[in-house]
Amino acid sequence: MAAMNLSSSAHTTTTSSSLRLLTASRTYTSPKSLLCFHSTHIKNLSFFSFPSSVSLKSTHTIKTRRPLLSLVVSALGKLSDMESVPVPPESDAVSAVFPPASGVYAVYDKNGDMQFVGLSRNIQSSILYHQKSVPELCASIKVGVVDNPDRSALTQAWKSWMEEHIEVAGKVPPGNETGNTTWVRQAPKKKADLRITPGRHVQLTVPLEELIDRMVKENKVVAFIKGSRTAPQCGFSQRVVGILDSEGVDYESVDVLDDEHNGGLRETLKRYSNWPTFPQVFVNGELVGGCDILSSMHENGELSGLFKK
Repeated sequence: MAAMNLSSSAHTTTTSSSLRLLTASRTYTSPKSLLCFHSTHIKNLSFFSFPSSVSLKSTHTIKTRRPLLSLVVSALGKLSDMESVPVPPESDAVSAVFPPASGVYAVYDKNGDMQFVGLSRNIQSSILYHQKSVPELCASIKVGVVDNPDRSALTQAWKSWMEEHIEVAGKVPPGNETGNTTWVRQAPKKKADLRITPGRHVQLTVPLEELIDRMVKENKVVAFIKGSRTAPQCGFSQRVVGILDSEGVDYESVDVLDDEHNGGLRETLKRYSNWPTFPQVFVNGELVGGCDILSSMHENGELSGLFKK
């Protein structure tokens, strides 16, 4: 990432630090202002627009009622100048070629026709998804990384590439047409929570502890949580559901607060697992632990290995 200096003489240079405004007596630095250009010099400052609350005067003073500078610059080259990179057929190779960075990307089919322009907080992850979902349309990619972007910078970068393509082709890419969902990542449908009994009125023919034992041994991963997986009723349960979802593991969930279908479950489960709190997560019939243990294993990578066993 390169930064640009603006002085009263309107001379521009590049530095390795964040965007700065230089005056005769002081140097002002804006940590929120980021700039990243492929070129090292910019001669036409009319490209940039300053908010009305910021003024540059010949007296070398800056007046502002808000943060010193709120200049948003799209850190991007022209679409036509970017190199088209072939998409490898293997997922591991995709991870090695494309960055897990924020920015925009353009997808081309095997004939070189653009199919889609997207923006993403993780370009690598988005390309992996497209490679799996529409491999026949995802032959090569142009990538433009936007360093430390906010929503406005990402949107502006995407808009600039779209406008450039439309100017040449006369139309938007097929994947960006209204109603086209080919390139949109669909949220996975949430599974229903498991229930111990059909209802409070049903008389159990086997002890509740035996039903718990069957449940954790017949299902690879079972999470006993407060609330449902779609609406956890405590922060710890919400965290556990988020971890399991992010790991992409197929798991079952049981609402320990559902007294209608899981009456008596909380106290019985505490005795069964010898664990006093909830949530409780079982893998391959064995208790892994609660939120703290699951969080720690998730952060150091142990959880993925456990799920693969």
